[in-house]
Amino acid sequence: MISTVLVEHPWLTPAALAGLVAAALLAGHLLVPRRRLTWVLVGASLLPVLALTLVPVDRELFATCTVQWALPTPGRVELMANVVLFVAPALLVGVATRRPGLALLAGSGASVLLEAVQALAPAIGRSCDTNDWLSNTLGALVGAALAWVVLRRASASRTSSASHAPHGTADQRV
Repeated sequence: MISTVLVEHPWLTPAALAGLVAAALLAGHLLVPRRRLTWVLVGASLLPVLALTLVPVDRELFATCTVQWALPTPGRVELMANVVLFVAPALLVGVATRRPGLALLAGSGASVLLEAVQALAPAIGRSCDTNDWLSNTLGALVGAALAWVVLRRASASRTSSASHAPHGTADQRV
């Protein structure tokens, strides 16, 4: 059903990606000092990932895993959707842990795990595909890059604030 909507409205996935990038750049600094809230948002961002990858669908599978390599482009809506699916979780994990590289690895690893479950549990009617892993990993890369930018901007802001404070009153939090 979601694939049908995306095919009928191919602008949705690029618009969602642009919205995520804009939201991260505009409001990401608000999450940096709020780790607990950021972890709650990580959990919320994983709900669509789980729903769209592991909730059983009613279809017969003839192959358990497809090995192919295609880059997501605007014309390939399902692959673009897989990119978008992993941006928010990787961004939020990167901000929460302060380690965007770890977020990228976790995102790619989570995608491998999801594809393995799809391959090993044919009863859920999902198919394993290396293109899905590649697209998910590219989404995690975008999310990790956004986390890096957000963390750098927050660090620069703290440094700038501390250097403009009168001597002895700078905020010493790290």
